[in-house]
Amino acid sequence: MRHIFIINPISGKRDAGQLLAPRIKAVMEAAGQSYGILRTEAHGHAVELARRYAEQGGPVRLYACGGDGTLNEVLCGAWQFENAEVACIPCGSGNDFVRNFDGVSLFSNLQAQLDGSAVSIDLMDMGEGRVAAAICSAGLDAQVAYGIPKFRRLPFCGGQMAYHLSVVQQVCGPLGHRLRVQTGEETFEDEFLMAAVCNGSCYGGGYQASPKASLNDGLLDVVLVKKVSRLRIAGVVGIYKNGEHVRNGEIREDLRSIIRLVRTREVSITALDERPLILNIDGECGPGRQLQASVLPGAARFVVPAGAVMHNACTAPV
Repeated sequence: MRHIFIINPISGKRDAGQLLAPRIKAVMEAAGQSYGILRTEAHGHAVELARRYAEQGGPVRLYACGGDGTLNEVLCGAWQFENAEVACIPCGSGNDFVRNFDGVSLFSNLQAQLDGSAVSIDLMDMGEGRVAAAICSAGLDAQVAYGIPKFRRLPFCGGQMAYHLSVVQQVCGPLGHRLRVQTGEETFEDEFLMAAVCNGSCYGGGYQASPKASLNDGLLDVVLVKKVSRLRIAGVVGIYKNGEHVRNGEIREDLRSIIRLVRTREVSITALDERPLILNIDGECGPGRQLQASVLPGAARFVVPAGAVMHNACTAPV
């Protein structure tokens, strides 16, 4: 098997390439494995690199070395090739996807990665050839994430300060959207503050939108938070972030008037008001009018490092 490491050199706080490359070389040469180290040069480049090596044929393991966005790109390029496995060496700012496993530190252990084995995981089909692995969202959370880069450009404004300034800006602006939510089973409309379509359990630096979501159950968990007053936002978002809105796999009874959980194979979320939605797809944010997703059961082969264990693994997918 060939081992191809696709490094995003601008992920995280330091140059991932400078830190990783010597470690990769030492481990792979000691193991006598065939390997290559590549660096991305632009947004979308990891898609091209993953596809190029996957379509050459023969067993290949593609390591996404970066954040959740880099992993998303490698999956987009490789998931349709049965000969390709995808691994993740997290060195971004969020690294939420690997939180779906016990033993998160093992994803940074190159020997554990080399000794790991691939399992089938679901993906989300987002249309136009794009897939997602973790969570896609719309609303307040995505708006905050979308606003952070603007504040980071200010002098002496680091990551946490930029985050807090973006929160203040969004909470002081228009809140909520009127959304139409369509699944394979029902259609409904309401005023919502946030909506998350979950293949995995967390996003946004640890927000646990659906703590019991499974990467291999053949279903999407759609979590919808209704619009609330500004006085209630901090409390509701705090509960949501910590995953405390879910108990025994369902929304707590005392929160069902404002939070809803729907499990489905497909969903469409459409903005009915004039303001565009800010959409988040595996950590990449931008404006749009609609979020559509359908599950692709067992679509990708993902490498679980030796010693790591998938959360909420399903032994009998739907």
